[in-house]
Amino acid sequence: MTTRDDSKTRLDALRVEIERRNPAQPEFHQAVHEVLETLAPVLAARPEYAEPGLVERLCEPERQIIFRVPWQDDQGRVHVNRGFRVEFNSALGPYKGGLRFHPSVNLGIVKFLGFEQVFKNALTGLGIGGGKGGSDFDPRGRSDAEVMRFCQSFMTELYRHIGEHTDVPAGDIGVGGREIGYLFGQYRRITNRWEAGVLTGKGTGWGGSAIRPEATGYGSVLFAAAMLRERGEDLEGQTAVVSGSGNVAVYTVEKLLALGANPVTCSDSSGYVVDDKGIDVDLLKQVKEVERGRISEYAERRGASARFVPGGRVWEVPGDIALPSATQNELGEDDAAALVRNGVKAVAEGANMPTTPDAVRLFQQAGVAFGPGKAANAGGVAVSALEMAQNHARTAWTPNRVEEELARIMNDIHTTCHETAARYGVPGDYVTGANIAGFERVADAMLAQGVI
Repeated sequence: MTTRDDSKTRLDALRVEIERRNPAQPEFHQAVHEVLETLAPVLAARPEYAEPGLVERLCEPERQIIFRVPWQDDQGRVHVNRGFRVEFNSALGPYKGGLRFHPSVNLGIVKFLGFEQVFKNALTGLGIGGGKGGSDFDPRGRSDAEVMRFCQSFMTELYRHIGEHTDVPAGDIGVGGREIGYLFGQYRRITNRWEAGVLTGKGTGWGGSAIRPEATGYGSVLFAAAMLRERGEDLEGQTAVVSGSGNVAVYTVEKLLALGANPVTCSDSSGYVVDDKGIDVDLLKQVKEVERGRISEYAERRGASARFVPGGRVWEVPGDIALPSATQNELGEDDAAALVRNGVKAVAEGANMPTTPDAVRLFQQAGVAFGPGKAANAGGVAVSALEMAQNHARTAWTPNRVEEELARIMNDIHTTCHETAARYGVPGDYVTGANIAGFERVADAMLAQGVI
């Protein structure tokens, strides 16, 4: 019989081997380690999962695609970027996961995102596998025409690898409605098919779903609310510290306000804003989504209640709940210590892996409810899957119906994580609960389908 110690020894050896085979990919190593260190109890309890090769296959992408993306700027200069698509695991359905356009994108980051996506998608209970992609292209400061030419070049290669029954990309950092439109147009031009289900995050007038832009931010707030309810509290009157000012952060702020909380911060790479009256979400949308401006411009136009702190750490601001909604590893151990000192009760990750492992441990030791991204920010991909369902039926659901489905899915994810953690002897540990619950669903499908 396999014991927990035996399982831990095997998992530790696997982690070393993964780091050897995937050098210079620290984000991928971090994501894999965070999952592997929680799996020993389930491998000991379920001998079928200890089958040689199962966990190893789960940690190895089914397919990794890298390609050249040449494009011309408005002055006629040629640029060459690198495109990626990592199709990680399709045991539960077609690969599903966003595209990220940002200078930091490399293979290791795309693999970490794809690995996380496998578990996140499994937790939704919907029939979708996990993948991720993107490019080191930076759309910031580029004209619409330049972004269009880049997207067309990117899709000219990507189209041969995707399809509504194969791989369905969506947006991520740097890829919003504008980029999805250009990508879809080029896909349609090349294939001569109106295949709406090939991309999600589309405009509602041409195959998109209501509530899709809002879904990740809304979902992280709903997950935070569920964690607080488990402790006998609710969001009403709670002060919230939010990082970021992109799509996820904007709609996190919007949902917090709708549920009676008071979000007082937002940020970008230049610093952060504190607004004592609470963030004005309409002004934030105007500055960041319409004008594509900097967060400092929000403070300048908001008036006396808001101040901009250049280069600061948003986690210095006291709050009852924290929602990191910007990017990976943005919240470190010192940041977590500051939040704990200031009395934070719950943290829900709106971004992918924004909290470092040391910070997560500190939150857990302090008794802070911590919702990992694979659970807390699953709302975006959940509504993407609902968009796929609507496309398949060639219909469109009302915003109320989509939002009701989102709320149900997020509550189900919370319940699944909470009950799984309790079942394995770590009540309240949402990290372990999310990892094991996602692993069980994917592993069962992999075992049923044989060694492939």
